[in-house]
Parts: sequence; structure tokens; C-alpha cells
Amino acid sequence: MKTSIGLGAYGRTGIGDLVEYVKAAERLGVDAVWSAEAWGVDAVTSLAYLAGQTKTIRLGTGIMQISARAPSMTAMTALTLNEMSGGRFILGLGVSGPQVVEGLHGVAYKAPLTRLRETVEIIRMAFRGDKISFKGKYHELPRPQGEGKAIRLGHLPAEIPIFLATLAPKALEFTGAAADGWLGTSFSPNYPDAHLSYIRKGAEAAGRSMDDVELHVTCQVLVGEDAEGIIDARRESVAFQMGAMGSAQTNFYNDAFKRAGFTDDALAIQKLWIDGRRDEAARRVPDEMVTQFGAFGTPEMVKERLMAYKACGVDSISLRIDPDDAEVDRIDQLEKVMDIVKAVA
Repeated sequence: MKTSIGLGAYGRTGIGDLVEYVKAAERLGVDAVWSAEAWGVDAVTSLAYLAGQTKTIRLGTGIMQISARAPSMTAMTALTLNEMSGGRFILGLGVSGPQVVEGLHGVAYKAPLTRLRETVEIIRMAFRGDKISFKGKYHELPRPQGEGKAIRLGHLPAEIPIFLATLAPKALEFTGAAADGWLGTSFSPNYPDAHLSYIRKGAEAAGRSMDDVELHVTCQVLVGEDAEGIIDARRESVAFQMGAMGSAQTNFYNDAFKRAGFTDDALAIQKLWIDGRRDEAARRVPDEMVTQFGAFGTPEMVKERLMAYKACGVDSISLRIDPDDAEVDRIDQLEKVMDIVKAVA
């Protein structure tokens, strides 16, 4: 089972600490590092810098928001990063959510899956070295009745893996049908079919199998003897996902927890959060919404959880060690976790 790490909002920790952390990960045998992009740092700049600071670790965007860039610009950026890194780049794409797309990018959050399909098709065309000529519902290149013409990008063709960060059922099916990999969040090995059944359905409909889709899932992890304290400290982040990572009408994280059987909890926490009762929302998070969606506690407890991820078919775990916890030495934690991973493998 492979491992990766997420960079998070490195603006809070500093680029020096980021580089030290990634170099340690490379030394420890971590396979890939994923950048972040929400409403703080972008997904590209950090990877361009890290391409010159590392040698073997794969560099992936986790994720580039499709509403923030034209598909052709996404393709050019990907091809450039791939060349800069010596072929180590992975393009991770996602649709984000309505609060960011409409509030920050000023783009209508309409038909996100159709937009994602069209974006992937255009990018694949660019990666093949074809002239970019496309007519879809939301993208048409060249622009009709204009002076433009179909253009081939000034890069050699490249086989760059495209990973999709998807959560909704139809989007998961598209991932199974068209993507090289899946970037999964809100995933629990206790309830794998809440996500994997849809990926499998899409793969089979396209004449593919699950072996064609590299499954990367996020796993919050922390090794320590005070399991109860670790769990309590993470209730607020779960409440944030349930209430803040989307609008009251559209929250894919909340929906994913519902599909795993936590409907009453997810809705109650969301309401408390939206009503401004955030402390109550955090207290409302049951232990299972923390422990079954990560790996926390003693080395034996963490090992048991990682074995559960491996048993359900996950190819790679994206280890998320909270950079905001001042009492946690991320490199020390990563060393402990990688020792456990080697025991599991």
C-alpha cells in the first residue's frame, strides 16, 4: 500500500517547514505529495517550487479547481509542471463547491459534472498533442464567430495521470469510467461501498475494472497514547466539514457521511454549525465520525485501522497530519506512521 502526504495551507506554517516536511517524506519512502487549493494558497506554486527541491516523490495537485482556470490553461500548467519535475506530476482535478465557485470565482455552480467531463476531454486532447477543437455544452474551442483557430499546445505529448476528487454518486461513476485515479475524502473503510460501489459501477459500464483506477483516500492520522484526547481534538474539524464545507443545500462531505449511515448526526451537526452554535456542533460529533474516518491512538490502534484501509482495496493512503497542532512534530509523527505502514505492508 502506497502513501502520500497533503501539504495543507502551508501559508500558516511557512515554506521552509513545508520543504523540510516533504524532503523527510521523500526520504521515508512516501510515494506522492498533494498540494491544496481552497481559498488560500493555490495548488500549483508550491509544486513548482518543490519540483526543484525533490528528486523522486510524485507531485500532485489536490486539487486544481476547474472553475478557476480555462481547461487549456490547466493543460498548459500540467504539461509545464510535468516537464519541470521530470515526469513526476499528477493532475488532480475537482469541481469544488458553490460557496467557493460562486463566492470567490464568480462562476455559476451549474452542472458541475458536465463541466468536469468537458474539462477532462479537452485536457486529454491537449496531452495527446492534438489541435484543441471541442464543442460541448459549456466549452467551445475555437470560440464560434470569432477570429481564433484550433491550436496545438507547444509541448510534446505526455501521459500525465488525471485523478478526480469526487464525492457525489454520479461524479464517482464518472471517475470509474474516465479517470486514472480517485482522490477520496470522507471515506471510511468501515463503509467502503458508500464510495467504491459507484466507482465500480462507472468502471464496469465503461468496460474497465477497479484495477484501472488508483484509489487514493485521505486518512487523518495521529499516533499517541491519549486516544480519547486525540478524538476530542478532532471533533471540531468534523463539524466544520458537516457545516462549512458547502452551503446548506449543497455539501458533498455531509452527503458522504449520510451515505455511510450518519444521516441524523450529519444533519444535526450541520444545523448547529449554520446557526452559529459551533461549540455545540463539535460536541454533537460522535466518536465514530472521528474514529471510523481516520487512524488515531496507539501504534496498535493505528496499525489496525491501516489494515482496514488495505483490506477494502485502497491503493494509497494520503496521510494527513494536522499542521496547526503546535504540540505535534509532523516529521516525528510521519516517521512513526511510516514504521507502522511498513509493518502493515
